Amino acid sequence: MHVDKAKKRIAKLINKGFGGYPHIELAYFGATANCATEVVVSFVLTKGDAPQQQRFVSKQDVREDEAIQSVLIKIIERANANTVSEVAGVTVVA
Repeated sequence: MHVDKAKKRIAKLINKGFGGYPHIELAYFGATANCATEVVVSFVLTKGDAPQQQRFVSKQDVREDEAIQSVLIKIIERANANTVSEVAGVTVVA
């Protein structure tokens, strides 16, 4: 899947808003606010459950990495997530 197509699908799911559980949250991290080198996917099956997390790391911006964006789509689909949310921006880590 092309990176632009994957990004549009993820954005569309995020824009739907809260639709219940299961819930997936995407959080991006990087050395600068302009380049996210890591994405953390948090999965919560039901309200009150502790999130399960999976990390993906790249030397380039993960938001522009076709393989990682395609994997995010597959994770969302396989989890049958009713809600997909995203932490705004890139959290800078030293």
